[in-house]
Amino acid sequence: MVYKNFKQLKLSALGMGSMRLPLIEGNNAKIDEQKATEMVAYAMENGINYYDTAWGYHDGNSEIVMGNILSKYPREKYYLATKFPGYDVSNMDKVEEIFEKQLEKCKVDYFDFYLFHNVCELNIEQYLDEKYKIHEYLMKQKQNGRIRHLGFSVHGSYDVMKRFLEKYRKDMEFCQIQLNYIDFSFQHANDKIELLKQYHIPVWVMEPLRGGKLCKLSENDTETLKQLRKEADATEWAFRFLQTIPEVTMILSGMSSLEQVKQNIEIFQTEKPLNKTEKQTLFTIADGMLNGKLPCTSCRYCTTHCPQQLDIPRLLELYNEHRFTGGGFIAPMVVGTLPEEKRPSACIGCKSCEAVCPQQIKISEALADFSAKLKS
Repeated sequence: MVYKNFKQLKLSALGMGSMRLPLIEGNNAKIDEQKATEMVAYAMENGINYYDTAWGYHDGNSEIVMGNILSKYPREKYYLATKFPGYDVSNMDKVEEIFEKQLEKCKVDYFDFYLFHNVCELNIEQYLDEKYKIHEYLMKQKQNGRIRHLGFSVHGSYDVMKRFLEKYRKDMEFCQIQLNYIDFSFQHANDKIELLKQYHIPVWVMEPLRGGKLCKLSENDTETLKQLRKEADATEWAFRFLQTIPEVTMILSGMSSLEQVKQNIEIFQTEKPLNKTEKQTLFTIADGMLNGKLPCTSCRYCTTHCPQQLDIPRLLELYNEHRFTGGGFIAPMVVGTLPEEKRPSACIGCKSCEAVCPQQIKISEALADFSAKLKS
């Protein structure tokens, strides 16, 4: 396992994210704890020492399951990260209540890493407003040793990120951004990296595989990459790209199976950064992939704010498929199995989902267009 220095710590360059743990019967709220336990055991045995969870993952059950699993190991054998759920502004006045509950759910006395979660346009005003005492409270917990390292994750724009840093920069030790070879330019991750460099803040990576979308490429793209690195598959290429960026300290992967854990750990036995030609090849592939697709990563923030309780990520996935095949039978067939109240036409256009979408997708417009296309 490759390790990176952070302060006095040696962190595994690959961290285990727990937003996409294995499920029972496809229910996002029902984690298969036995399979997750096997995944963590293999990760522990093979060098992963950083585990990331959050209040809202798996409808609030990720922290519970990870707490159950990790409590079987000596506390000094792993680093645990979780986050204050500011992606929901109704939580802003509950920082103490939530933090205490998180310690209980995770079965720990302290968090090694704690983050302001999802700094974005929706919540920047509240995060900066001292009346909520979020920063004050978290800094107190750090002073008391219940938070060892404090940072933040960001899905908002460069300007939002800069505002946050201008206020809290002296206390921010790390920053988690969405970074992969698509979002390097599409989500302006390159600009965010440069901003963090100015503040001497190391980069934590989320969505390195873009929700798994970078694990499978077209036959043409796959063949192009094989001409450069014969043995590397699409997943390895995505990780090697991140190993090329010197500011990156931690790469989080939301693994869903033991097979994925094994594959990712094998890749991180070595560092094999890309050369200039290889990087440019990936950027060319990214340009092709971005041609018209909606960049949904299935984070499911949208579903928690939808008054119609639509499965928006699934509908957007079907919408992308329907657009790029120029119609076809797959999307109409699947949508036809859904109750009327769960179809794209059930969207009321309230845009509550758009207010929390990290990818800033115009979801209401997409669902309206999808509904129209299905009727045509």
